[in-house]
Amino acid sequence: MKADKVISGNLVLEDRVVRGEVGIKDGVIVEIKDNGDSIQAREKLDFGECYVFPGFIDVHVHCFSNPDEGFTKVSRGAAVGGITSFLDMPYDLPNPINNVDEFQSKRRRLEQESHVDGGLIATIKKSGGLDQIQPLAEAGAAAFKMSLFETDPYRFPRIPDYEIYRAFQLIRETGLRVGFHAENDDLIYPLIEEHKKNNNTEPVAHSDSRPPVTESSAVLKLLEFAYWTRVKLHIFHVTLPRCIDYIQQFRKEGVDVTAETCYHYLLLDIEDLKEKGPLVKVNPPVRSKEDVVGLWHRLKTGEIEFVTSDHAPWLYDKKLEGEGDIFKSPSGLPGIEILAPLLYDAAVVSGKLTPVEFGKIMATNPAQTFNLHKKGSIAIGNDGDLTVVNPHKTHRINAQALQSIATWTPFDQQQLQGKIAATFVRGHLVYDGEKLTGVPGDGKFIPGLAYKTEREMIK
Repeated sequence: MKADKVISGNLVLEDRVVRGEVGIKDGVIVEIKDNGDSIQAREKLDFGECYVFPGFIDVHVHCFSNPDEGFTKVSRGAAVGGITSFLDMPYDLPNPINNVDEFQSKRRRLEQESHVDGGLIATIKKSGGLDQIQPLAEAGAAAFKMSLFETDPYRFPRIPDYEIYRAFQLIRETGLRVGFHAENDDLIYPLIEEHKKNNNTEPVAHSDSRPPVTESSAVLKLLEFAYWTRVKLHIFHVTLPRCIDYIQQFRKEGVDVTAETCYHYLLLDIEDLKEKGPLVKVNPPVRSKEDVVGLWHRLKTGEIEFVTSDHAPWLYDKKLEGEGDIFKSPSGLPGIEILAPLLYDAAVVSGKLTPVEFGKIMATNPAQTFNLHKKGSIAIGNDGDLTVVNPHKTHRINAQALQSIATWTPFDQQQLQGKIAATFVRGHLVYDGEKLTGVPGDGKFIPGLAYKTEREMIK
Protein backbone atom coordinates (compact mmCIF):
# COMPACT_ATOMS: atom_id res chain seq x y z
CA MET A 1 0.00 0.00 0.00
CA LYS A 2 1.43 3.36 -1.01
CA ALA A 3 1.09 6.00 1.69
CA ASP A 4 0.17 9.64 1.11
CA LYS A 5 2.92 10.78 3.44
CA VAL A 6 5.84 9.29 5.35
CA ILE A 7 7.28 10.96 8.44
CA SER A 8 10.59 9.69 9.78
CA GLY A 9 12.64 10.38 12.88
CA ASN A 10 13.07 8.92 16.34
CA LEU A 11 9.63 7.39 16.84
CA VAL A 12 8.36 7.43 20.43
CA LEU A 13 6.33 4.26 20.68
CA GLU A 14 4.54 2.99 23.79
CA ASP A 15 7.52 0.94 25.00
CA ARG A 16 10.62 2.23 23.21
CA VAL A 17 12.20 4.88 20.98
CA VAL A 18 13.31 3.68 17.55
CA ARG A 19 14.62 5.25 14.39
CA GLY A 20 11.82 4.62 11.91
CA GLU A 21 9.08 5.77 9.59
CA VAL A 22 5.33 6.33 9.89
CA GLY A 23 3.19 5.96 6.78
CA ILE A 24 -0.11 7.86 6.68
CA LYS A 25 -2.92 7.42 4.16
CA ASP A 26 -6.24 9.27 4.25
CA GLY A 27 -5.28 10.67 7.64
CA VAL A 28 -4.69 7.26 9.26
CA ILE A 29 -1.45 5.47 10.16
CA VAL A 30 -1.21 2.49 7.80
CA GLU A 31 2.40 1.41 8.24
CA ILE A 32 5.26 1.68 10.72
CA LYS A 33 8.82 0.65 9.87
CA ASP A 34 11.64 0.52 12.41
CA ASN A 35 13.97 -2.02 10.81
CA GLY A 36 15.60 0.07 8.14
CA ASP A 37 13.00 -0.69 5.47
CA SER A 38 11.45 2.21 3.64
CA ILE A 39 7.74 2.95 3.18
CA GLN A 40 6.64 4.01 -0.29
CA ALA A 41 4.87 7.34 -0.38
CA ARG A 42 4.17 10.37 -2.52
CA GLU A 43 5.69 12.69 0.09
CA LYS A 44 8.47 12.03 2.58
CA LEU A 45 9.48 14.23 5.52
CA ASP A 46 12.63 13.28 7.39
CA PHE A 47 13.04 14.92 10.79
CA GLY A 48 16.43 13.38 11.43
CA GLU A 49 17.22 13.06 15.14
CA CYS A 50 14.02 14.78 16.26
CA TYR A 51 11.57 12.88 18.42
CA VAL A 52 8.31 11.97 16.70
CA PHE A 53 5.75 11.69 19.49
CA PRO A 54 2.12 10.65 19.26
CA GLY A 55 0.13 13.87 18.99
CA PHE A 56 -0.02 15.60 22.37
CA ILE A 57 -3.45 15.97 24.00
CA ASP A 58 -4.69 18.61 26.44
CA VAL A 59 -7.95 17.53 28.08
CA HIS A 60 -8.46 20.61 30.25
CA VAL A 61 -9.06 23.79 28.25
CA HIS A 62 -11.45 26.72 28.72
CA CYS A 63 -12.15 28.22 25.30
CA PHE A 64 -15.20 30.28 26.25
CA SER A 65 -14.96 31.12 29.95
CA ASN A 66 -13.64 34.26 28.32
CA PRO A 67 -15.52 34.36 24.99
CA ASP A 68 -12.90 36.71 23.49
CA GLU A 69 -10.65 33.63 23.22
CA GLY A 70 -12.74 31.02 21.39
CA PHE A 71 -11.82 27.96 19.34
CA THR A 72 -9.70 29.70 16.72
CA LYS A 73 -7.23 31.32 19.11
CA VAL A 74 -7.07 28.28 21.37
CA SER A 75 -6.52 25.85 18.50
CA ARG A 76 -3.87 28.09 16.91
CA GLY A 77 -2.03 28.01 20.22
CA ALA A 78 -2.54 24.26 20.39
CA ALA A 79 -0.96 23.73 16.98
CA VAL A 80 2.04 25.91 17.83
CA GLY A 81 2.42 24.05 21.13
CA GLY A 82 2.28 20.58 19.60
CA ILE A 83 -1.25 19.82 20.85
CA THR A 84 -3.20 17.85 18.23
CA SER A 85 -6.39 17.29 20.25
CA PHE A 86 -8.08 19.02 23.17
CA LEU A 87 -11.16 18.73 25.33
CA ASP A 88 -13.03 21.92 26.12
CA MET A 89 -14.68 22.59 29.45
CA PRO A 90 -18.42 23.36 29.61
CA TYR A 91 -18.46 26.57 31.67
CA ASP A 92 -18.99 28.93 28.76
CA LEU A 93 -20.00 32.56 29.01
CA PRO A 94 -22.83 33.41 28.74
CA ASN A 95 -24.38 29.90 28.74
CA PRO A 96 -22.88 26.66 30.08
CA ILE A 97 -23.08 23.46 28.06
CA ASN A 98 -25.77 21.73 30.11
CA ASN A 99 -28.28 20.87 27.36
CA VAL A 100 -28.21 19.34 23.91
CA ASP A 101 -29.05 22.55 22.02
CA GLU A 102 -26.03 24.38 23.48
CA PHE A 103 -23.88 21.31 22.89
CA GLN A 104 -24.81 21.00 19.22
CA SER A 105 -24.29 24.70 18.62
CA LYS A 106 -20.84 24.50 20.18
CA ARG A 107 -19.97 21.42 18.15
CA ARG A 108 -20.77 23.29 14.93
CA ARG A 109 -18.50 26.14 15.99
CA LEU A 110 -15.66 23.75 16.75
CA GLU A 111 -15.93 22.12 13.32
CA GLN A 112 -15.89 25.51 11.61
CA GLU A 113 -13.22 27.26 13.67
CA SER A 114 -10.65 24.81 15.05
CA HIS A 115 -7.19 24.13 13.60
CA VAL A 116 -6.88 20.85 15.55
CA ASP A 117 -9.26 18.12 16.68
CA GLY A 118 -11.41 18.74 19.72
CA GLY A 119 -13.98 17.14 21.97
CA LEU A 120 -16.53 18.70 24.30
CA ILE A 121 -17.17 18.06 27.98
CA ALA A 122 -20.71 18.70 29.21
CA THR A 123 -22.13 19.62 32.60
CA ILE A 124 -25.51 19.76 34.37
CA LYS A 125 -27.57 22.48 36.00
CA LYS A 126 -27.27 23.07 39.72
CA SER A 127 -30.61 21.29 40.01
CA GLY A 128 -33.18 19.92 37.62
CA GLY A 129 -30.76 18.98 34.88
CA LEU A 130 -30.43 15.23 35.33
CA ASP A 131 -32.69 14.51 32.35
CA GLN A 132 -30.03 15.95 30.01
CA ILE A 133 -27.31 13.45 30.95
CA GLN A 134 -28.30 10.68 28.54
CA PRO A 135 -29.07 13.04 25.62
CA LEU A 136 -25.75 14.85 26.08
CA ALA A 137 -23.89 11.54 26.17
CA GLU A 138 -25.60 10.43 22.95
CA ALA A 139 -24.86 13.81 21.35
CA GLY A 140 -21.17 13.04 21.75
CA ALA A 141 -20.01 14.51 25.07
CA ALA A 142 -16.53 13.19 25.89
CA ALA A 143 -17.25 13.36 29.64
CA PHE A 144 -19.11 15.39 32.25
CA LYS A 145 -17.66 17.98 34.57
CA MET A 146 -19.06 19.31 37.84
CA SER A 147 -17.78 21.35 40.73
CA LEU A 148 -17.86 21.44 44.51
CA PHE A 149 -16.86 25.12 44.38
CA GLU A 150 -19.32 27.72 43.14
CA THR A 151 -17.72 30.26 40.84
CA ASP A 152 -21.13 31.32 39.51
CA PRO A 153 -24.53 29.83 40.46
CA TYR A 154 -25.62 29.61 36.81
CA ARG A 155 -22.49 29.21 34.71
CA PHE A 156 -20.15 27.38 37.14
CA PRO A 157 -22.30 26.15 40.05
CA ARG A 158 -21.61 23.98 43.04
CA ILE A 159 -23.64 20.80 42.56
CA PRO A 160 -25.57 19.70 45.70
CA ASP A 161 -24.92 16.24 47.10
CA TYR A 162 -28.25 14.76 46.05
CA GLU A 163 -27.75 15.89 42.46
CA ILE A 164 -24.22 14.46 42.50
CA TYR A 165 -25.46 11.12 43.78
CA ARG A 166 -28.17 10.80 41.13
CA ALA A 167 -25.91 12.16 38.39
CA PHE A 168 -23.24 9.59 39.22
CA GLN A 169 -25.78 6.78 38.86
CA LEU A 170 -26.95 8.09 35.48
CA ILE A 171 -23.46 8.83 34.15
CA ARG A 172 -22.32 5.36 35.14
CA GLU A 173 -24.92 3.96 32.75
CA THR A 174 -23.48 5.99 29.84
CA GLY A 175 -19.98 4.60 30.37
CA LEU A 176 -18.53 8.12 30.41
CA ARG A 177 -16.25 9.59 33.05
CA VAL A 178 -17.24 12.45 35.34
CA GLY A 179 -14.60 14.95 36.39
CA PHE A 180 -14.63 17.41 39.25
CA HIS A 181 -13.24 20.70 40.36
CA ALA A 182 -12.61 19.59 43.93
CA GLU A 183 -12.60 22.47 46.40
CA ASN A 184 -14.73 22.87 49.51
CA ASP A 185 -16.50 26.20 49.28
CA ASP A 186 -18.09 25.83 52.74
CA LEU A 187 -14.57 26.52 53.99
CA ILE A 188 -13.24 28.81 51.28
CA TYR A 189 -15.84 31.57 51.20
CA PRO A 190 -15.80 32.25 54.97
CA LEU A 191 -11.98 32.26 54.87
CA ILE A 192 -12.00 34.79 52.04
CA GLU A 193 -14.35 37.05 54.00
CA GLU A 194 -12.17 36.70 57.08
CA HIS A 195 -9.09 37.80 55.14
CA LYS A 196 -10.92 40.73 53.59
CA LYS A 197 -12.23 41.83 56.98
CA ASN A 198 -8.68 41.84 58.35
CA ASN A 199 -7.33 43.61 55.25
CA ASN A 200 -5.23 40.58 54.33
CA THR A 201 -5.38 40.99 50.57
CA GLU A 202 -1.76 40.47 49.56
CA PRO A 203 -1.10 37.68 47.03
CA VAL A 204 -0.43 34.97 49.61
CA ALA A 205 -3.92 35.53 51.02
CA HIS A 206 -5.27 33.69 48.00
CA SER A 207 -3.40 30.57 49.08
CA ASP A 208 -4.19 31.09 52.77
CA SER A 209 -7.91 31.29 52.02
CA ARG A 210 -7.71 27.94 50.20
CA PRO A 211 -5.57 25.81 52.52
CA PRO A 212 -4.86 22.16 51.64
CA VAL A 213 -7.84 20.84 53.63
CA THR A 214 -10.22 22.64 51.24
CA GLU A 215 -8.98 20.38 48.46
CA SER A 216 -8.34 17.14 50.32
CA SER A 217 -11.76 17.12 52.03
CA ALA A 218 -13.49 17.63 48.67
CA VAL A 219 -11.50 14.84 47.00
CA LEU A 220 -12.33 12.42 49.82
CA LYS A 221 -16.02 13.16 49.52
CA LEU A 222 -16.02 12.50 45.78
CA LEU A 223 -14.08 9.27 46.18
CA GLU A 224 -16.65 8.00 48.65
CA PHE A 225 -19.51 8.87 46.28
CA ALA A 226 -17.70 7.07 43.46
CA TYR A 227 -17.13 4.03 45.69
CA TRP A 228 -20.85 3.56 46.25
CA THR A 229 -22.06 4.43 42.75
CA ARG A 230 -19.21 2.84 40.75
CA VAL A 231 -19.03 5.77 38.36
CA LYS A 232 -15.77 6.48 36.54
CA LEU A 233 -14.31 9.50 38.35
CA HIS A 234 -11.64 12.00 37.34
CA ILE A 235 -10.14 14.68 39.58
CA PHE A 236 -9.04 17.76 37.67
CA HIS A 237 -6.01 19.87 38.63
CA VAL A 238 -4.78 18.02 41.73
CA THR A 239 -2.26 20.09 43.67
CA LEU A 240 -1.56 17.90 46.71
CA PRO A 241 0.38 14.63 46.98
CA ARG A 242 -1.97 13.71 49.84
CA CYS A 243 -4.92 13.73 47.44
CA ILE A 244 -3.07 11.37 45.11
CA ASP A 245 -2.45 9.07 48.06
CA TYR A 246 -6.20 9.04 48.82
CA ILE A 247 -6.86 8.23 45.16
CA GLN A 248 -4.42 5.33 45.30
CA GLN A 249 -6.18 3.95 48.36
CA PHE A 250 -9.59 4.03 46.65
CA ARG A 251 -8.15 2.46 43.50
CA LYS A 252 -7.15 -0.51 45.63
CA GLU A 253 -10.79 -0.71 46.74
CA GLY A 254 -11.95 -0.96 43.13
CA VAL A 255 -12.82 2.67 42.32
CA ASP A 256 -12.08 3.64 38.71
CA VAL A 257 -10.52 7.03 39.42
CA THR A 258 -7.95 9.01 37.47
CA ALA A 259 -6.10 12.20 38.30
CA GLU A 260 -4.27 14.99 36.55
CA THR A 261 -2.16 17.88 37.66
CA CYS A 262 -1.39 21.04 35.68
CA TYR A 263 1.91 22.39 34.43
CA HIS A 264 1.80 25.32 36.84
CA TYR A 265 1.56 23.07 39.90
CA LEU A 266 4.77 21.35 38.80
CA LEU A 267 6.65 24.52 37.90
CA LEU A 268 5.42 27.16 40.37
CA ASP A 269 5.00 27.33 44.14
CA ILE A 270 3.79 29.72 46.80
CA GLU A 271 6.96 31.82 46.57
CA ASP A 272 6.09 32.59 42.95
CA LEU A 273 2.61 33.70 44.05
CA LYS A 274 4.18 36.07 46.56
CA GLU A 275 6.54 37.46 43.92
CA LYS A 276 4.30 37.69 40.85
CA GLY A 277 0.91 38.11 42.48
CA PRO A 278 -2.11 38.03 40.11
CA LEU A 279 -0.09 36.42 37.30
CA VAL A 280 0.12 33.26 39.43
CA LYS A 281 -3.44 33.31 40.78
CA VAL A 282 -5.21 30.08 39.88
CA ASN A 283 -7.76 27.78 41.53
CA PRO A 284 -6.77 25.68 43.38
CA PRO A 285 -3.71 27.76 44.31
CA VAL A 286 -0.09 26.81 43.79
CA ARG A 287 1.30 24.98 46.82
CA SER A 288 4.54 24.55 48.78
CA LYS A 289 7.91 23.52 47.37
CA GLU A 290 7.48 20.19 49.19
CA ASP A 291 4.15 19.60 47.45
CA VAL A 292 5.78 20.28 44.08
CA VAL A 293 8.44 17.65 44.79
CA GLY A 294 5.73 15.19 45.81
CA LEU A 295 3.74 15.78 42.62
CA TRP A 296 6.81 15.14 40.46
CA HIS A 297 7.42 11.87 42.29
CA ARG A 298 3.84 10.70 41.76
CA LEU A 299 3.96 11.70 38.11
CA LYS A 300 7.08 9.59 37.64
CA THR A 301 5.48 6.56 39.31
CA GLY A 302 2.33 6.83 37.20
CA GLU A 303 0.03 7.70 40.11
CA ILE A 304 -0.80 10.92 38.24
CA GLU A 305 -1.92 9.95 34.74
CA PHE A 306 -1.19 13.14 32.84
CA VAL A 307 -0.64 16.90 32.90
CA THR A 308 -2.94 19.57 31.47
CA SER A 309 -2.89 23.32 30.94
CA ASP A 310 -6.25 24.37 32.45
CA HIS A 311 -5.94 27.09 29.82
CA ALA A 312 -7.97 30.06 31.10
CA PRO A 313 -6.86 33.34 29.49
CA TRP A 314 -7.48 36.92 30.55
CA LEU A 315 -6.39 40.21 29.09
CA TYR A 316 -3.35 41.57 30.91
CA ASP A 317 -5.11 44.63 32.36
CA LYS A 318 -8.00 42.47 33.60
CA LYS A 319 -5.61 40.05 35.28
CA LEU A 320 -3.80 42.89 37.05
CA GLU A 321 -6.99 44.26 38.59
CA GLY A 322 -5.94 42.31 41.66
CA GLU A 323 -2.79 44.30 42.30
CA GLY A 324 -3.20 45.41 45.89
CA ASP A 325 -6.18 43.08 46.43
CA ILE A 326 -5.60 39.56 45.16
CA PHE A 327 -9.28 38.69 45.56
CA LYS A 328 -10.18 41.11 42.74
CA SER A 329 -8.03 39.34 40.19
CA PRO A 330 -9.66 36.65 38.01
CA SER A 331 -8.24 33.16 38.41
CA GLY A 332 -6.55 31.28 35.62
CA LEU A 333 -3.46 31.13 33.44
CA PRO A 334 -2.97 30.75 29.68
CA GLY A 335 -1.18 27.53 28.87
CA ILE A 336 -2.15 25.39 25.89
CA GLU A 337 0.68 26.80 23.75
CA ILE A 338 3.42 26.47 26.36
CA LEU A 339 2.30 23.30 28.17
CA ALA A 340 4.39 20.83 26.16
CA PRO A 341 7.51 22.99 25.66
CA LEU A 342 7.71 23.86 29.36
CA LEU A 343 7.17 20.27 30.46
CA TYR A 344 9.60 18.82 27.92
CA ASP A 345 12.32 21.11 29.24
CA ALA A 346 11.45 20.46 32.90
CA ALA A 347 10.84 16.72 32.57
CA VAL A 348 12.77 15.19 29.68
CA VAL A 349 15.73 17.55 29.40
CA SER A 350 16.19 17.42 33.17
CA GLY A 351 16.06 13.61 33.17
CA LYS A 352 12.98 13.36 35.38
CA LEU A 353 11.10 11.50 32.64
CA THR A 354 12.17 9.48 29.61
CA PRO A 355 10.74 10.34 26.17
CA VAL A 356 8.56 7.21 26.40
CA GLU A 357 7.19 8.29 29.78
CA PHE A 358 6.63 11.79 28.43
CA GLY A 359 4.69 10.38 25.46
CA LYS A 360 2.41 8.45 27.79
CA ILE A 361 1.73 11.48 29.98
CA MET A 362 1.14 13.85 27.07
CA ALA A 363 -0.77 11.54 24.72
CA THR A 364 -1.47 7.92 25.60
CA ASN A 365 -2.88 8.34 29.09
CA PRO A 366 -5.28 11.23 28.37
CA ALA A 367 -6.55 9.41 25.28
CA GLN A 368 -7.21 6.23 27.27
CA THR A 369 -8.77 8.06 30.22
CA PHE A 370 -11.37 9.79 28.06
CA ASN A 371 -11.71 7.07 25.39
CA LEU A 372 -10.50 9.33 22.58
CA HIS A 373 -10.84 6.87 19.71
CA LYS A 374 -7.79 6.47 17.44
CA LYS A 375 -5.75 8.97 19.46
CA GLY A 376 -2.83 8.75 21.85
CA SER A 377 -0.26 6.41 20.29
CA ILE A 378 1.67 5.75 17.11
CA ALA A 379 -0.12 2.60 16.02
CA ILE A 380 -1.57 1.21 12.80
CA GLY A 381 -5.20 2.26 12.50
CA ASN A 382 -4.80 5.34 14.68
CA ASP A 383 -5.10 8.88 13.37
CA GLY A 384 -1.88 10.33 11.97
CA ASP A 385 -1.55 12.79 14.86
CA LEU A 386 2.14 13.46 15.46
CA THR A 387 4.14 16.01 17.42
CA VAL A 388 7.76 16.46 16.38
CA VAL A 389 10.18 17.85 18.96
CA ASN A 390 13.71 18.99 18.13
CA PRO A 391 15.62 18.13 21.33
CA HIS A 392 18.66 20.20 20.38
CA LYS A 393 16.98 23.50 19.57
CA THR A 394 16.50 26.16 22.23
CA HIS A 395 13.95 28.92 22.25
CA ARG A 396 12.59 31.59 24.55
CA ILE A 397 8.96 32.04 25.58
CA ASN A 398 7.67 35.35 24.24
CA ALA A 399 4.38 36.25 25.89
CA GLN A 400 3.65 38.97 23.33
CA ALA A 401 3.79 36.40 20.52
CA LEU A 402 1.30 33.94 22.07
CA GLN A 403 -1.74 33.11 19.97
CA SER A 404 -3.99 33.73 23.00
CA ILE A 405 -5.61 37.03 23.93
CA ALA A 406 -3.52 36.68 27.11
CA THR A 407 -0.22 38.23 26.04
CA TRP A 408 1.32 37.38 29.39
CA THR A 409 2.55 34.39 31.34
CA PRO A 410 4.59 34.01 34.54
CA PHE A 411 7.07 32.12 32.32
CA ASP A 412 7.70 35.02 29.93
CA GLN A 413 11.28 35.08 28.60
CA GLN A 414 12.14 31.69 30.07
CA GLN A 415 14.73 29.86 27.97
CA LEU A 416 13.78 26.30 27.03
CA GLN A 417 15.57 23.41 25.40
CA GLY A 418 13.51 21.36 22.99
CA LYS A 419 11.26 23.05 20.43
CA ILE A 420 8.15 21.93 18.59
CA ALA A 421 9.40 21.28 15.06
CA ALA A 422 6.08 20.22 13.50
CA THR A 423 2.49 19.39 14.40
CA PHE A 424 0.47 16.97 12.26
CA VAL A 425 -3.27 16.40 12.67
CA ARG A 426 -4.44 13.30 10.81
CA GLY A 427 -1.34 13.60 8.63
CA HIS A 428 -2.00 17.25 7.80
CA LEU A 429 0.78 19.68 8.73
CA VAL A 430 -0.80 22.46 10.81
CA TYR A 431 2.46 23.96 12.17
CA ASP A 432 5.90 23.72 10.57
CA GLY A 433 8.00 24.84 13.51
CA GLU A 434 7.92 28.51 12.53
CA LYS A 435 4.44 29.32 11.30
CA LEU A 436 0.90 27.98 11.21
CA THR A 437 0.18 26.13 7.99
CA GLY A 438 -3.40 25.08 8.65
CA VAL A 439 -6.68 26.97 8.63
CA PRO A 440 -9.82 27.08 10.80
CA GLY A 441 -11.91 24.05 9.99
CA ASP A 442 -8.96 21.66 9.72
CA GLY A 443 -9.96 20.28 13.10
CA LYS A 444 -12.64 17.64 13.55
CA PHE A 445 -15.05 16.93 16.39
CA ILE A 446 -14.04 13.97 18.57
CA PRO A 447 -17.23 12.16 19.66
CA GLY A 448 -17.46 10.58 23.09
CA LEU A 449 -17.89 6.91 23.91
CA ALA A 450 -21.72 7.01 24.01
CA TYR A 451 -22.15 9.00 20.80
CA LYS A 452 -25.06 8.09 18.56
CA THR A 453 -25.59 9.31 15.01
CA GLU A 454 -28.94 10.74 13.96
CA ARG A 455 -29.70 7.50 12.15
CA GLU A 456 -28.99 5.44 15.28
CA MET A 457 -31.14 7.72 17.41
CA ILE A 458 -34.07 7.41 14.99
CA LYS A 459 -33.85 3.63 15.21
